[in-house]
Amino acid sequence: MAPARPLVEIAWDAVPEGAPRRAHAWRVLAGLLPAEARLDNPCPRCGGPHGPVAVRGAPYVASVTYAGGYAIAAVASTEDAVALGIDAEPLDDARRDAAGMRGVLGDGIASVRDWVRVEAVLKADGRGLRVDPATVVVDATDDGWTAEVPGGEVYDGWDAPGPPGVLLSIAVRIAHFAPSTRS
Repeated sequence: MAPARPLVEIAWDAVPEGAPRRAHAWRVLAGLLPAEARLDNPCPRCGGPHGPVAVRGAPYVASVTYAGGYAIAAVASTEDAVALGIDAEPLDDARRDAAGMRGVLGDGIASVRDWVRVEAVLKADGRGLRVDPATVVVDATDDGWTAEVPGGEVYDGWDAPGPPGVLLSIAVRIAHFAPSTRS
C-alpha cells in the first residue's frame, strides 16, 4: 500500500508589473507559514541567495516557482515530507512554443506537463538543473506519479490546480519511502 499523500498547502498571487518577483513570492510563502518562520535560500555551491528555499525556526519544507505572471508557493510539514518541490509553466508561451520541447528531456519531444513534473522533482531533490533532467524517470501511478533521480531517491508527485492558464506539479519525498529497486 502506498503512503498517504502529505498535506501540501499552495498559494499564488499575480506579481505586479515591475515588482521584484522573489520578494513577492516570499510574501506569498510567508503567508503559508507561522510567524516565527524565517526564509533563506543559500546556494549549496556558492552561498549566493538563489538556492533551494530553507525554512528556519518552523518545521516546514517549502518551494516557490513563477509562471504566467504569478508567484506560486507551497509548504508541507516536516512530519509529512522531508523534501518539497513545485514547478509551473503557462499553458501557452509563445517563446517556449516557438523553441519547442525537443530534446529537453532526452531524445524526442517532451510535453510541457512532462517538463513541469521533472522540474518539480529536481527542486525537491535540491540539486536543480545540476542534474540532467533526462535522467529523471517518471512513472504514472493510480493517484499521480513517482519519480526517481540519480542516486536512488524516490519522489511522490501529482499535478495540482493552480492559477488560470498555468500547469502546476508538486513533488515530495516522504520520510518512509525506500530507494527504488529498479534493475
